[in-house]
Order: sequence, then C-alpha cells, then structure tokens
Amino acid sequence: MYEEKIELLIDGKWRQASNGATRDLVNPATGEVLGKVPLSTDQDLAEATAAAKRGFAVWKNRTAQQRYEILMRAAALIEARKEAIGRLLTQENGKPLGEAVPEVQFAADATRWYAEEGKRVYGRIIPARMPNVRQMSLREPVGPVVAFAAWNFPASNVIRKISGALGAGCSIVVKPAEETPGTAVAMARCFQEAGLPDGVLNVVFGVPDHVSSTLVASPVFRKITLTGSTAVGKLLQKRAAETLKTSTMELGGHAPVIVHEDADLEHAVKTLVAAKFRNAGQVCTSPTRFFIHESLYERFAAGFVELASKLVVGNGLEAGTQMGPMIAERRLAVMEGFVEDAVSKGAKVALGGKRASGAGFFFQPTVLTQVPANARILSEEPFGPIAPLLSFKEFDEVIERANSLPYGLASFCFTRSVSLAAKTEAALDAGLVGVNHMAVSTPETPFGGVNESGFGSESGIEGLEAFMRTKFVTEFAL
Repeated sequence: MYEEKIELLIDGKWRQASNGATRDLVNPATGEVLGKVPLSTDQDLAEATAAAKRGFAVWKNRTAQQRYEILMRAAALIEARKEAIGRLLTQENGKPLGEAVPEVQFAADATRWYAEEGKRVYGRIIPARMPNVRQMSLREPVGPVVAFAAWNFPASNVIRKISGALGAGCSIVVKPAEETPGTAVAMARCFQEAGLPDGVLNVVFGVPDHVSSTLVASPVFRKITLTGSTAVGKLLQKRAAETLKTSTMELGGHAPVIVHEDADLEHAVKTLVAAKFRNAGQVCTSPTRFFIHESLYERFAAGFVELASKLVVGNGLEAGTQMGPMIAERRLAVMEGFVEDAVSKGAKVALGGKRASGAGFFFQPTVLTQVPANARILSEEPFGPIAPLLSFKEFDEVIERANSLPYGLASFCFTRSVSLAAKTEAALDAGLVGVNHMAVSTPETPFGGVNESGFGSESGIEGLEAFMRTKFVTEFAL
C-alpha cells in the first residue's frame, strides 16, 4: 500500500492544486495507480514564488548555527524514516529496496553535510593599499532558488538542491518529477517538522514546460538548478538568460569505461555488471560504452553475460530482486529501438534484447557485442539496461573514441597500473573519473559534468558555493 498523500507545499501549507487538476501516479513494476499528483496552476505558482520571496527574507537572516540546528533535525527525521521513505521510492520508481533505502540515507547524510558546511562560509580580509581602509570579501546567499529534479534518483536528486540551498541561506521552490513525487513530499515533511520557517521550502508539481517557463521567467528567483536531460538543460538555460539567473546544470551523459589490458578481469566484470544494471541502467553515470582491450574482450564478454544472466529481475519490493522496471512503458519502445538498430547494422545480441513478459515495464538485461560505430546506442544515451561491448587495441585510439561525444559527465577505467590510471584520468574529457570502482557520488565530493553534460557542481563545498554570491566591502575609517 502506498502511504503518502501527494500535495503541494506552498508557504508552509499542504494543499491540492487550486483547480483540482491531477495526473495518475503509476507503479512501474505493476502498472497500478498509486495515487494522484496535483498539477499546479498559474495561481499556485505565483503563490509559491511569493512565499519563496518572503521565506528568503526570513531564512537569510537566521544565523548559520540556527540553520544548522534545523537541518540537523531534518536529517535525523529522514534517517529515522528511511525504511518507510525507501518503500515509497521503490513503489514509484521501481528500483529495489536495497538501492532505495541507501539512497534515502544519502539524503540524510547530504543534509548533515550542508548543515555543517553552512557554518564554514568564510570570507576574507584583503590588505588595502591605503591606510585606514579595511577590505572584506564576503559570501552571501544568492537569493530564492528554483529547482527541477529528475525521477531516476527521487531522494538524492531532490536533496542536493534542497539542502544545498538551505545550507547557503536560500529559500527554494522545487519541482520534483511527477513520476516520483512521494519521496520528495515525505522528505519535505521532515524539514517542516524540524522547524523550517514557512515559505523557505516550497514543493510544486505540474505540467513540466508550464512550471519551468513560469517560474524561470520570474525575476524573484536568482538561481536555477536542474537535474535532467541535455535538451531540457539547453531550454532552461535560454530561459534563465532572460533574467540573468545563475545556473547549475547536471545533464545527460554517455559514460565510457575503459578496461585496460592489465585490469583485474574478475573485479572489472563483477563491478561493471552491478553498475550497469543498477536502477535498470537509468543512471546518468551508468557505464554505457564498454571499451575492452582486445586481449581481454572474449573473456570479459563471456563473464559479463554469465553474471548478467543471473540477475533477478522483478518488483523492487520483493526480496532478492536485483533489477526493477523502466520508469514508464514508453521507455520499453526506446530500448527495443536501440537493439533493433544495432542488430540491423551487424551487432549480436549476447543476452536479452526484449521486453520481459507480464505486468510492469520490464526490459531484459541486455548485452550487445560486435557493435558497429554507427549504431545509435553509441551516440545517444540509452538510459536503460543495455551494455554495448567494444574492443580496442591502443591507448590513443580508445581515448579518441571515449572522448568522441559532446557529453562529459562520468567516465571510468580499470587498471592495476598507477601510471596508466593517471594517464587515463588526465586524458578523459569528463567531470567525474572513477578508477577501479564506480563510486563517483558522495555528499562531500563535487558532482557535475562538462561540455554538454552541463556545468557547475552539486555536493561538496562546490555544491554549497553554487548557491552563494560574492560581496566586496571596503571601509574607510574617518
């Protein structure tokens, strides 16, 4: 049973849309309707904007210690409720509970990180050229924030924006994905119960283009932050330019992984199967182009297929499930299109390649070999459980292929050599590089891409600074 009532949070009050409009919330593992998601009207969005303006005036004047205390209480509530919130997350997103609950724990950890780091927003004294002059560089919150979060990580995508903004002293209006609203609602209730003043955090849902065009156009907001596709990022960046808002854009990727000749083959296979099929491949940092040294290719492919074939696919609420469904039925046709295109151009299906039978939006774990360079899956982000395996011979060749796309979010390599690792790290054109493991996202480390994967960072001190601006003050003593 789905145990969250989906409502808008505007100026401290939970409510439905002013005209009563809703859309269905669907469980992707079963196809059943879990509830109704309210769709904000112009009036609702105007009230949320006004609330954020008032909330900012209150929140920016709280001391860092006062903000810390509220954020820490919210983090404790999120952690205490992580099993219940994780269950909501699994029902609306589909990922197994074993992935959902740790994601909610990440939300608690990130909130604590921003609570602590908000106490360390230091300025500096700059020696003056004249006597009796004191020069100071100060950091202050940028202003009210408007945020948009994707459905693939309903807890971590949302919390990076909420806790980052609040830790810096900003108010925020956040629009989580309509596919996964309950996780955000449950976490927002924790902030409310922790004592957050009315209007500091507002949660809205609606028709995405209507919400974004309305909120981004408002001069009230001074910062926009998005986790979403490159296409949406470009659109919102254009809209933000009209009012010169600063932006953080965490956009799409197409992560290369290079398995060098000296890699620990067993470790690489085990690690990459787990990473590829996590959240059914619906991860922006998921490995999506596998470059395997030709001396290892056949053994890697055989081991990868063997391990992937043993994955337990099913409802994320069921014990033992290792991979859940796609987020929506429309994504199944996209996966079929990638496979059909690759096969028509000469690729071989070594595993899967089809929809799974039964209810829900399941696609089989899929492995493609002998994938030609002109296959769409090598240039378009698949965002699904398909692994195209490619071979390479020389270092310069594989780096050129890895860097051939306009994206630059995550990249990975496997090698036993410290010098080869360093050489690969320097050569890869990406914001995130993982060597021999895939853990490129923690609360205390910067997370963000380059090129058409966006700009700016979330998490870490960089994530806090993204919600701040610099003020220079110079005083002459009379």
